Amino acid sequence: MGIVLETQEDIDRHLGEVRKQGRTIVTTNGCFDIINKSHIRMLKEAAAQGDVLVVGLNSDESIHQWKGPTRPIRNQDERAEILAAIGYVDFVVLFDERDCTEFVRRVKPDVHVNDASYGENCVEAGAVKESGGKLHLIPKFAGESNSQLIERIRKLE
Repeated sequence: MGIVLETQEDIDRHLGEVRKQGRTIVTTNGCFDIINKSHIRMLKEAAAQGDVLVVGLNSDESIHQWKGPTRPIRNQDERAEILAAIGYVDFVVLFDERDCTEFVRRVKPDVHVNDASYGENCVEAGAVKESGGKLHLIPKFAGESNSQLIERIRKLE
């Protein structure tokens, strides 16, 4: 089971040990409001890029800024616990910003995995390169988005 890292000290301590062991740190990020098969496939692909997967999780405040006042459906503590229970995930780090640039700067991954639709010039690309990491883009997995699913459920009411 993964661990939720709550402070920069936690991040530095746990990931410092990982680095001492010469293991590769991979990051990815998202809201993970309602986990679906596309999320699982993305986490599996991200985990395959290295030894330790650190997932940046948008906080509730971050999601409010991005997706509006009715989101998220699940609060950040629930989402973090669910993510940490997924076998591919080693660590979860919450972040309050709308994008993951500061999360990437805090973790300093060897590899950062992102959806290819954001492209090589995604907002966090500079932060990945600053830490000497590389960007790994994966194609978006087919399927209904959570926003589409939530809208469909709301129509049932």
